[in-house]
Amino acid sequence: MIRIGILGYGNLGRGVESAIKQNDDMKLVAVFSRRDPSTVKIQTSDVAVYGIDALETMQDAIDVLILCGGSATDLPVQTPQYAAKYNVVDSFDTHARIPEHFANVDAAAKKAGKIGIISCGWDPGMFSLNRLYANCVLPEGKDYTFWGKGVSQGHSDAVRRIEGVKDCRQYTIPVDAAMEAVRAGKNPELTTREKHVRECFVVAKEGADLGKIEEAIKTMPNYFADYDTTVHFITEEEMKRDHSGLPHGGSVIRTGKTGLNGENTHVIEYKLTLDSNPEFTGSVIVAYARAAYRMNREGMSGCKTVFDIAPAYLSAQSGEELRAHLL
Repeated sequence: MIRIGILGYGNLGRGVESAIKQNDDMKLVAVFSRRDPSTVKIQTSDVAVYGIDALETMQDAIDVLILCGGSATDLPVQTPQYAAKYNVVDSFDTHARIPEHFANVDAAAKKAGKIGIISCGWDPGMFSLNRLYANCVLPEGKDYTFWGKGVSQGHSDAVRRIEGVKDCRQYTIPVDAAMEAVRAGKNPELTTREKHVRECFVVAKEGADLGKIEEAIKTMPNYFADYDTTVHFITEEEMKRDHSGLPHGGSVIRTGKTGLNGENTHVIEYKLTLDSNPEFTGSVIVAYARAAYRMNREGMSGCKTVFDIAPAYLSAQSGEELRAHLL
């Protein structure tokens, strides 16, 4: 039985917990939180909740610690820190900083003789794997990634920080014409604006200047300024009724040529349609927690990404079962 601990209990922590319950070879044994443990109400009633300080003394009780950091600034600190004591898995998703994060986790995990798996989820994660496979199969080609339709939690949070905004759900939506051109093998050159649009549903505070809020959203650098963005103002009741879920998804597409003269066109597409982004992400993380446990038991250490881990390490089935039923 693989004993799992969770650090952080927001949407992703709940998704990880639900995924653990579907795996007979795993057990959630502890949740750790910066909050007062008595205020954290988890779905599994028999699991103890501890303050984060307890992680200093519970190494013998946990085989893999899953880090569900609440922001992009949590994991660069937490993952190296706890890789010095535990096998760890995280979902760090700031693509540009992955090499730096890898180096920090690798140093800590190798020194401790532990495994640290970073950037697990669907992008980075499952999308990354499919980009790699497609590049290997079609070395002469072009990559495209489309996200949505789905809720972007980071962009929604950015809007909530605008003065006068009470709540927001921001949807990222791929442009159909762009996707159709890619799927047809036309290899279009697409700008950011041509690939996706953004749609915001905003609950404003009483008396707020709606025009000012809309302008602040549409001109926000790094989030909305490079996209065609539509803003809808709705009531709290409409938000609860129509936008309470966290769906997401998207496609990774590679188009390529084969033949002596490049006369044949091929399109590889991997697509996800997710009712719950955090529950699917949690399911990916839990599969890689199994890999971390197994690899460490075999004597491996250091930082790993999805590129470094053979698929068989993710499965609860034996090699014989996989070859008989899935190969």
